[in-house]
Amino acid sequence: MNELLNELTPVITRIFLLGGAAFAIAMALTPVYTYFAYKYKFWKRQKTVTLDGRKLTVVGKLHAAKIARHVPTMAGCIFVLAIALTTLLFNLSRPQTWLPLAALIGGAAVGLIDDILNLRGHNAVAGLRAPVKFTMIAILGLALGWFFWYKLGFTTVHVPFIGEWEVGIWIVPLFAFAVMAAGNAVNISDGLDGLAGGLAASAFAMFAVIAVLGQQFGLAGFCLTIVGALLAYLWFNVYPARFFMGDVGSFALGVSLGVVAMLTNCLFILPIIGAVFVIETGSVIIQQISKKLRSGQKIWSATPIHHHFEAKGWSETKVTMRFWVLGNIAGIVGIIIALAGGHV
Repeated sequence: MNELLNELTPVITRIFLLGGAAFAIAMALTPVYTYFAYKYKFWKRQKTVTLDGRKLTVVGKLHAAKIARHVPTMAGCIFVLAIALTTLLFNLSRPQTWLPLAALIGGAAVGLIDDILNLRGHNAVAGLRAPVKFTMIAILGLALGWFFWYKLGFTTVHVPFIGEWEVGIWIVPLFAFAVMAAGNAVNISDGLDGLAGGLAASAFAMFAVIAVLGQQFGLAGFCLTIVGALLAYLWFNVYPARFFMGDVGSFALGVSLGVVAMLTNCLFILPIIGAVFVIETGSVIIQQISKKLRSGQKIWSATPIHHHFEAKGWSETKVTMRFWVLGNIAGIVGIIIALAGGHV
């Protein structure tokens, strides 16, 4: 046991130092972003219509004060840059960190386009239309999936309690699906101060544990790098938020989360660790189906479901913190299933 601890101590120390470095870089970058954000008025423009073209009323009333005080967006650039710099300087590894870093930057690029249109556009959608974003993320996912299959040689998916499932080249569309699902789920969940950032930090921390148990120390370091950078972001994003991550941040986090899940061979663990993200996305899908099949009748007051609880009288901080609690519980359950299911 002592020999094992002696071997792991420098590795674990390095992993935590990567998180600390990302935290420090992100904190140092925050004043720079803040200066430009307020000088050039990066105010987030809220959507005024739903996915089916109807006027948004519930969310507009709930967040009227927030909209009025002009909160800048695109702060995700802070942690994306901090993570990229830390990884490029201290943790670059072809088999473990190339792919998630490319996913982070690629997702951020898609989100950045959406954010710029949000700031400069004039349409009610306030950014890229959903089909366009979905297509761009799909193309990114397929490109990353090809590298995962052809260059890294992955052809199997682990099914908990069953074993390895050989899928061959079909790993590419499965990879793309994981990337698209996670990318859109985190993006949808980014609606309350600190919500998406806190949930993402928890999810990446859980995957860091799984990566360490699987001796993927470079990947574990990447996950803790994200956690460190997100902690710096959350310092300013908790209620009342000084700024929002924007799509540049939410897509970067979501896409890279999907990639981390695939690299740790945890495709079926991802929806467990990310259970709150799944619930948030599911609430939107179910709401849309209900309105189409039941002549406009809704199940929830507003979606994503965090807005429903706000409409029922929960304060924004109560919703956020309770969702954080659920996210951490789901993460622990995911680790337990990964261990018991023979993953590590």
